[in-house]
This record gives sequence, C-alpha cells and structure tokens, in this order.
Amino acid sequence: MVLRGCWKSRHKSSCGPGPWWVLVWLCVTQSVWLSGALGETKNVVQKDAEFDLLYNDTVTSENQTIYAFNHTISRNKTEGVRVSVDVLSRGFESPILFVVRQKQAVLSFQIPLILRGLYQRKYPYNHVGRTLCQPPTRAASETQYFFVDVSTLSSQGTNYQLRVSRVESFTLHTDKKFSFTASPSQPQYFKYVFPDGVDTVIVKVNSDMTFPCSVMSIQDIQCPVYDLDNNVAFIGMYQTMTKKGAITVQRKDFPSNSFYVVVVVKTEDEACGGPLRFYPLRPDELIDAGNRSKVIDVIVTPAIKSEVYVMGMLFCLGIFLSFYLLTLLMACVENKRMKKREVFQIPADMSPAETASLLGNNGDGKTAASAYEYGSFPDNGSTLSSEAITDSVASTDNNYGYNERSLDSVGRSRHESLSSVEEDDYDTLDDINSDKNIVRTKKFLYVSDLSRKDKRILSKKYQIYFWNIATIAVFYALPVVQLVITYQTVVNVTGNQDICFYNFLCAHPLGALSAFNNILSNVGYVLLGLLFLLIVLKRDIVHQRALCRNDLNALECGIPKHFGLYYAMGTALMMEGLLSACYHVCPNYTNFQFDTSFMYMIAGLCMLKLYQKRHPDINASAYTAYACLAGVIFFSVLGVVFGKGNTVFWIVFSVIHILATMLLSTQLYYMGRWRLDSGIMRRMVYIIYTDCIRQCSGPMYIDRMVLLVMGNIINWSLAAYGLIERPNDFASYLLAIAICNLLLYFAFYIIMKLRSGERIQCLPLVIILFTAVVWGLALYFFFQGLSTWQKTPAESREHNRDCILLSFFDDHDIWHFLSSIAMFGSFLVLLTMDDDLDAVQRDKIFAF
Repeated sequence: MVLRGCWKSRHKSSCGPGPWWVLVWLCVTQSVWLSGALGETKNVVQKDAEFDLLYNDTVTSENQTIYAFNHTISRNKTEGVRVSVDVLSRGFESPILFVVRQKQAVLSFQIPLILRGLYQRKYPYNHVGRTLCQPPTRAASETQYFFVDVSTLSSQGTNYQLRVSRVESFTLHTDKKFSFTASPSQPQYFKYVFPDGVDTVIVKVNSDMTFPCSVMSIQDIQCPVYDLDNNVAFIGMYQTMTKKGAITVQRKDFPSNSFYVVVVVKTEDEACGGPLRFYPLRPDELIDAGNRSKVIDVIVTPAIKSEVYVMGMLFCLGIFLSFYLLTLLMACVENKRMKKREVFQIPADMSPAETASLLGNNGDGKTAASAYEYGSFPDNGSTLSSEAITDSVASTDNNYGYNERSLDSVGRSRHESLSSVEEDDYDTLDDINSDKNIVRTKKFLYVSDLSRKDKRILSKKYQIYFWNIATIAVFYALPVVQLVITYQTVVNVTGNQDICFYNFLCAHPLGALSAFNNILSNVGYVLLGLLFLLIVLKRDIVHQRALCRNDLNALECGIPKHFGLYYAMGTALMMEGLLSACYHVCPNYTNFQFDTSFMYMIAGLCMLKLYQKRHPDINASAYTAYACLAGVIFFSVLGVVFGKGNTVFWIVFSVIHILATMLLSTQLYYMGRWRLDSGIMRRMVYIIYTDCIRQCSGPMYIDRMVLLVMGNIINWSLAAYGLIERPNDFASYLLAIAICNLLLYFAFYIIMKLRSGERIQCLPLVIILFTAVVWGLALYFFFQGLSTWQKTPAESREHNRDCILLSFFDDHDIWHFLSSIAMFGSFLVLLTMDDDLDAVQRDKIFAF
C-alpha cells in the first residue's frame, strides 16, 4: 500500500527536477520506518494535499495518513510555510503524533502538546501551530516536497483538523512594523535579511500586554529552528520580555547576512516577575493554562553608523579636556598675578620695623606689619594657592606648653628624612596626657591648639592615605577587570541577554563589548580625577617653595594643609571611573558593589578631609580609616548576598549602625579624650547624675552637640527605615547613609565658618554654586531609572528608553558626565574654601 502510494506520487511528479530513484528510496525508507514505528498499523493512506485547505480527518492505531505537499521556492523570494493542527476529540487515550518530513529537516510534535513549567508542572495544549524551517536554495527556482504524517497508538478514533498555509509576511522589512499573535503552542518566527550598507540593526519587540511572559530570540538561518519554551535558549541570542525587548544584531555574526527573529510565549510568568497561580495536587496532574495568547509588534531599525561612534567619543573627550584648558588658563593668570605680588613678600627674618620702613604706610595710618597682623595683608599665593604641611612652630600669643623653636631650625628640619620619623616620637607637649586633656577640653578651641605635632610626622601620616589607596586600587581592580571580562564572554557565548541589565534601546556594541557608550561615559571620572591630582600637585609644589623661603604665611597662618588626603581623593575618583566602567560591561545584582565600593571611599575621605582641616593632630590614621571603610564594604557584600528580606541581618546591621554612631559621636564630642574600658558605665552614670539630676547644666560644647544630635537623628532614622522597609538595594542604602552624613557635616562646616566671621572667597563661592546646580541636574538624570536589577530582566526592560544625546548617549550616560563634573567641583570646594584664612594666624582660627 505504501509503495503503491509512493509510486503513484512519483508518476504524478515525474516532471519535477528530482530523479525517480530518489523517490523510490524515500518510499522504501518510509515503509520500513512506519512498519517499525507503528507496529500494529495496517492501513497507510497518502493524500496529495494543497495549501490553505482545512482537512478534517480521524486517526486510530489501525490507520495512518500521510499528506504530501509540494511548493516552489526561489532564491530571491522567501515565504514561510505554517502547519496548524487542532484536535477536536477530548479524553483520548494516547496523543497524536505529527511528523513533518522535509528535504533537510524533520519536525515532530504531539497533541496534546505537553509543556513543562517550574516544579514539573504540565500544561496541555490541543491547538498547535508551527512554522516550517526553510532551507536555503542555490538554484534560482526549485520545487521541494514535504510530508505530514499523522499517527497514534490509540484504538479509539481521534478527530483532528490540519491546515498548511503560506506565510506571506515571512520576511521582515527595515523600519516597517509587523504585528502578529503568539502563544506557547503557537510560536512565531520571521526572517530578516541585512540590506546593503547596513551592518548593525536593532530588533525591537513591543506589546501592550505585560503578561503572558515571552521570549525573543535571534537565530541563524539553519534547521531546526528552536521555537518552543523548552528549547529556545539552545542557540542564538535570547531575552525574556513583558512589554519591551530589544536586541542589537551585527552582520558579522551571521555569515548568511540574515537571521530569524523568534518569539515564544512561556508557559509561566515567573521568569518575568509574575505569580505562580497553579499548584498541582498530584505530580502527573495536567493544568489548564487558560488563554495565553499575546499580540506582539516587531520592527527592525538600523543602528547607528561608525560616524556616530566617532562623534560620541570626540564629544566626550572635548567636554573634559575643556576643563584642562580652563585650568591651564587660570593657572597662567594666577602666575602673572603672583609675579606682580612678589614685591610685597616679607622675608622671614625681617623685623616689623624694617618691614614698615620697607613698605611704608598703607595710606590709612596702618603699617604693612599691622595690616599683616590683622589678616588684611595681600596673599602672596594664588586663589588656588597651596595648602601647606602643618608646622609645629608655637604661637607667642598663648602659653599652653609650647616649646619655641627658631624659624631656622624649622627650615632645617624640613629637609630631614621622613623615613625615621614616627608619630609617637615627637610631641610639643611636656606632659602629653595632662596637657592634651587641658588643651583639647577647652570650651573654645583654635586650630593652633590642634596643630602642634611636628609637620614631618603629619606629612608622613597623611601621605599613607595615598599610598594605601593606590595599593587597594591595584589589588581590587585587577580581579574586577578579569571577572567582568568573563561575564562579557559568557554573554557572548551563551547568548543569554538576561545576565546583564543594559538599556537595550541604547546599547551600542563595539568589539566584544555590548554597551560601549555606558563604558565611554565613565572617562570623565578618570580625566577629572587626574586633573584634580595635577591641581593638588601644583599647590603642593608652590607651598613647598614657600616653606623653603620661610614664608610666614605658610609657616604660621591659615588652615594646616596636608595633601595626602587630596591625593587619595583624586585617586579614588579615577578608580570610581574605572570600576564604574567595569560594572557597566555587564551590570547586574552581583557586581553592583564594583560601582559603589569607591563611592564609599570618596564619601569617607571627604568627611575625613573636612575634619582634618581644623583637627590635624587628632584625625584618624590611614590604617584606621581604611579598616573602617573595609568594614563598610564587608557589610555591603553581606547585604547583597544575605540582606534581601532577611530580618536577622537587618536587626544585626541596625544595632551595629546605631552603636557605631554613638561611639563616633562620643569620640567627636570629647575630641578623643575618653576611654572605652570597664569603668565606662560608672562614668556615664556619674555624668548623668551630676549634670542632669543634681543640677541641670547644658552641654559645654554647644556647636558640637548640635551637629551630633542632628547626626544621631538622621542615622537612627535611616536605621529604623532599613529595619522596617528592608530595601532590596542594600548597596545604595549604605551609600545613602554615607552621603547623608557627608552632606550634614559639610553644611555644618559652612555654617560654622560663616558664624565664626570667616568668609568664602569669590572663586570657591562660584564653584559651590556651580557644583550645586550640576549635582541637581545629575540627580535628575540618575533617577530616570533606565534599568534596575531589583526586578527581573524582563521587568527591567520596561524602563528602557532610546538615546537622547547625539543618538549615542542615554540618560544614565549623562548622569556619568554630570556626576563626574560635580564630584570634581566638590573636591575643588574642599580644596579652596578656606583660602581666605591663608593670612590669618592659626590661634585666631576657630576649630569646630
């Protein structure tokens, strides 16, 4: 029967291009295969079938039906062929097997089609639609044959409907939107051919429906096409989606200059953040999935050309190199002003009488010496003038146990080696403990009270900040670079686009990198960090020259200036750019700490620098500071790994946060003159009794108390918020704590500076206003939220948006630009805001 049908088919198609002996071989093979596969089959019927006709038929274990189709394909025109099957019977014993045999491929499926979900849930589908793979042809026109075999092992008759139709819109066209409907049992895929002159395109898939969850895949032109939920991830690039999806495709990855766009609807929504509604009571229970059809739009648009890449890079470099040009211009102006002021410099060994006779009266009855005494003498440095290393020269206006030293000895000691100097070896106090307790617990403290240690010791102490952070940067950055390269390799090899949380609508690849624009925009941190280091170096050199001249302003006036922390801040800014670029190679939940680690460093170093300005002798050492920052990063890692919804972790962290706040508050209030020992509780009870119960006395240091009370309120509130809300983004929560404390301390410093009668010069004031505006703009773009790893990858893509600058940069790239400028401006504020004190004696500068 089989051979007769085959022979009959051969005669009908003898005019075709295929040789007759090939058809005979196919018939014999088919006969043998069917005999082994069906065993009990006694009747095989082959029908010559036509496209777009609906065939209603019945199949049992006693008969098998073969539908024979033929169609002509051409090299210049591609049309798809779709097989749709619907089983009308219910409650049948065995599934119906459909096998589609083509020239170079075989497609088989059963009905009901059983698709599995999580925990081995089984979802049956009685209506199945599949698109046949179209093998390429070299001939201008060719007639190809394919057969649809229908069989079952059920003894009962099962009714089914079969339709084979042509897909007229099988080929997608550039910039033309195409709409279709897909479901788990009826996936869809279409072909796209790169037009001439286009090397990269973006395939965008959109839907008005959030659920059901779906998957879009880009696959090469080859058979078979993997278009089911359980195999769509086998080859090509793929990503889950709810309402939006986009994949950038490059011609170089597809030798045939074409590819398939495959869209599959998943059986469950858990991968897209949806609920799991069905829980089977029995392991083999079949679950009705309901209607999971989804209307989807697809459009293929050309990506940007190489000229846009060049324009984006030139724009990025131009912005930040303009800061170099502006700095160079200001430096030239300042050097010119300094040369004009050299005539007003006073030699260190000149007496006041000689100074007066040299410079004469200044026109209002005051000599230049008296003008200098009152701090009105013109500064012999620039507005970007140097901050000097603290000298231990004692002021003659106070008698707190200073040992006077001549300026000559100071000048000689400046050239001594720092390698043999330790902080504990020198102290200008005769009785360290008693005098420190007397001086540092005075009601009104001046900078001279807290800048008594030998400048060589402090210079070495604060230079350690720079060398330590440089060492940390090397050991931290190398594994990070290696890891993100591995991440990118995994993405490129597996094709899993759900690993990285890009803004896929504005992710421009370059080489192996998937989002080059997000990496390029971080160059500002590196360039501006380097520029800040150069500015600090210039200040350092200028000040060292002033020290060599025994300049009185450098020796005895102004805020004691130490450059080690400034060098560390510049290095941290550069490392922030490098690590942020590494994070954006493949942004996700696990490597977000790369982007935040040096943000903690920057916040901590800025607070330390603010405190060091007026408390140089009692500021934390580099070892203590970096140990505390290491603890912060340690908790950041614990929060990322264990903090998500973990109540125990949040309780422990909140308790540690509050205890650390209280200990730091005590340290700051008493200027380090307290001890944490076994008698701490007894002393606390005594203080409460004497100051609160026996007599009600206010705090001795009101300004400090106001700052610390505000700081405790903010930190206790943040701890309570974390304990109650337990935010998923623990790293950002920790960063918010650091930034809030930094802003509070900075505001306190500015207020106290103005309250003390000091002023802010024009240049620092302009920088403060400029930086505030830039920070505001930067935060606006930061909160646009183009992606978020706090949600599933599919939900994150709902926030994706197109590029807004030069068709190359998105909102987050602009955040990188603006935040790097704002950080640079913030550093300059710290560097210049006390320049008004460069000619004021230190024993007249308040320490707050």
